[in-house]
Amino acid sequence: MRKLLCTGALGAIMLAGCVATPSLSGSMGAPSFSALQEMCGTKPVDYGADAQSVYSTFFDAYVAYKRHGLSQERFCAFQAAIAERHGAYAANPSPQTQSAWATFFLDQRAQALSWRAAVDPTLRAG
Repeated sequence: MRKLLCTGALGAIMLAGCVATPSLSGSMGAPSFSALQEMCGTKPVDYGADAQSVYSTFFDAYVAYKRHGLSQERFCAFQAAIAERHGAYAANPSPQTQSAWATFFLDQRAQALSWRAAVDPTLRAG
């Protein structure tokens, strides 16, 4: 079953907008969070409290990939960059690294939404 998700797991940061996103285990034909990560041949990363927000971001990029708006190489590089930055944050969860992670992640979230909007007419105005 799909649910409406208003992301905002990054501490006090709230992301604007709501996007229909399946649950982490996948639903209605959508791949699970771990399946999305495994598409790139990597071991799934534990994103902790940020897992649903990261999944939403990966799912938006996945929709762009499935609709030929994003290559698999770019999709995998996108995931790898997020995993790398999250790893740096998780290794040293100070206020400074949390801020850097949040800023980076918000930029990546916007990028994924942009890719999806380019191929998914339901996300375009009008």
